[in-house]
Amino acid sequence: MTDALVKGPAAEPEVIAPSPREEMRRRAKSHVGLIFGGTVVILVALIAIFAPFLAPYDPYDQDLTRRLVDPVWKTGNWGNILGTDALGRDYLSRLIYGARISLMVGFGAALIAGTVGSVIGILGGYFGGRVDSVVVYLINVKLALPGLLIALSLVSIVGGSVTALVLILGFLTWDRYAVVTRSVAQQLRGNDFITAARAVGASQTRIILGELLPNVANQIIVIASLEIAIVILIEAALSFLGLGVKPPEPSWGLMISEARNFMFFKPHLIAIPGFAIFLLVIAINMAGDGLRDVTAPEGRN
Repeated sequence: MTDALVKGPAAEPEVIAPSPREEMRRRAKSHVGLIFGGTVVILVALIAIFAPFLAPYDPYDQDLTRRLVDPVWKTGNWGNILGTDALGRDYLSRLIYGARISLMVGFGAALIAGTVGSVIGILGGYFGGRVDSVVVYLINVKLALPGLLIALSLVSIVGGSVTALVLILGFLTWDRYAVVTRSVAQQLRGNDFITAARAVGASQTRIILGELLPNVANQIIVIASLEIAIVILIEAALSFLGLGVKPPEPSWGLMISEARNFMFFKPHLIAIPGFAIFLLVIAINMAGDGLRDVTAPEGRN
């Protein structure tokens, strides 16, 4: 009688964990907010870049014989899909060119504020001591100042050009970047990878740029997504008050301001640029939140 062969349990196949890049790609594909927000922002950016090819008319051309033409879904025609304004300018063309101003001011100011605030915050958090005391003092002074009132004052003095708005708003919105990056740098400066970099003789510049900056980039992205949206709203508010972009530039805020006298008779003149501002701001926030979730997904569904 032969002995029965006793077989052990079959070996389970080895499960290979996905790489961080593959995990980020998987999360990005399933993140509805990131997909929607990113798509809208990219679409608006492409519209702004190719505005001369997409706009059916010159946004500055006036035709008083065709003033206040209704959009096509009312009694208008396909020659002016969104109608015309009080000076007979094509509303669709002005809306397309207005995207340029909003994106230039928003991203330009965020670039300046992010650079200034991140440099100040990282230096203060990493070096500590007197450097940090100076940084804290600068942050407290900035937080104590009424930013919007200063912006109103400076714009009224300097003028409402796009360049002036970018510089003024950029140097008035750096404090959030500084506060967050300083806090993160303080937490990271005692970590093992910073100590190891010092032990192998890495310079301070190498440690800050190669070790600290990549670890605070996620926070900078989140702040930038919020600040870009806020700056776009501030620019629209300044233009609405007549202190921002000057006529005949096609700013969305200025378009709303110019349509105030017709809001009860031609409400679409306010609704169209207002919806454009709303959609762009929401999309930027959703894209920023999505990037945060994708690049730092721990603890999030």
